[in-house]
Amino acid sequence: MIIIGKVYVFHGVNLNMLGKREPDIYGRTSLEELNNKIITMAKENNINVECRQTNHEGELIDWICQLKPDDFLILNPGAWTHTSYAIYDTLKAVNVPTIEVHISNIYAREEFRSKSLIAGACLGQISGLGTDSYLLALAYAIEFQKYRESERTKNNSEN
Repeated sequence: MIIIGKVYVFHGVNLNMLGKREPDIYGRTSLEELNNKIITMAKENNINVECRQTNHEGELIDWICQLKPDDFLILNPGAWTHTSYAIYDTLKAVNVPTIEVHISNIYAREEFRSKSLIAGACLGQISGLGTDSYLLALAYAIEFQKYRESERTKNNSEN
């Protein structure tokens, strides 16, 4: 089965520092290592994936605006999770299925981190499982995209 939509993984602010920044919280896996795991898993499942990282909120918003209805987004906005109504509004506007991901358990940390401003614009959230949070989100995205494709095929055969 060929999947039409693409899975995007957008890493937000400071995630370029993975493996270096507070390894007791975020682990020792670098962003490059994480992206390689994501790409490998996607290829094994015939899914097109693209990973990007930015420290600029406006750039992240521009990327989200470019998503197509058949796409799927795995998003770790980093600290913007707790501060950005703009990201929430953009996710609502594009209406692309999104999983919010966090490496640490945002509910077990500082109080300000326990509020996600974007959660209401997402299908769900995975947090606290280290970089495996991304792989679990990707597993869901793969099944979601396969289901979409099977429904599209079924509807086309009925017409």
